[in-house]
Amino acid sequence: MLNNVGQATIPAQATGRAISLTELLASRDNRQARQQQWLKQHRVTLLVLTVVMPGPIKDSALTRRIFNAGWTQIQQAGQPLAGHFLRGDAFALATGCEGFWSIQADAKEVKQWAVARESDSPVGRLWDIDVLTTDGCILSRRTSQLAERQCLLCSLPASVCARQRTHSQAELLAEIIRRADAACTL
Repeated sequence: MLNNVGQATIPAQATGRAISLTELLASRDNRQARQQQWLKQHRVTLLVLTVVMPGPIKDSALTRRIFNAGWTQIQQAGQPLAGHFLRGDAFALATGCEGFWSIQADAKEVKQWAVARESDSPVGRLWDIDVLTTDGCILSRRTSQLAERQCLLCSLPASVCARQRTHSQAELLAEIIRRADAACTL
């Protein structure tokens, strides 16, 4: 775990092991509990960073590289986040890295900033940046009247392709690696 604003990124060494569905579901429950704990403790907007990664391996050198790019983007944020960070922690877990930021800023503005980062950065589409209000409501793209995430490989909404399994895991992974490599050469 990394503590407080301005800390270094997660180390590249990862577990690299496949996780079970039970572990994945438990990690989501644990993340939700951690979110509620943070909201009680800090009582400000909460930003949570995770990585979009298909398949059973959620903690790898690749996912950590993607996570660290997002973590750095958040640390170097301009308005509306600059000067409003209260605390940031990152957790290296077998189920994937998670980053939490308590931010004293309007949740809707933070959500717009997050969506812009997800859209503008070559690797941003691989980040899942959730924004929670002080009362624990997650601001979704839909409730914020923002466009749905597009598939990594085509112009359809990502939710449609995921539900219909339009693309193979190998195709998706190849695109993720391509994007991560492109981001590192910039």
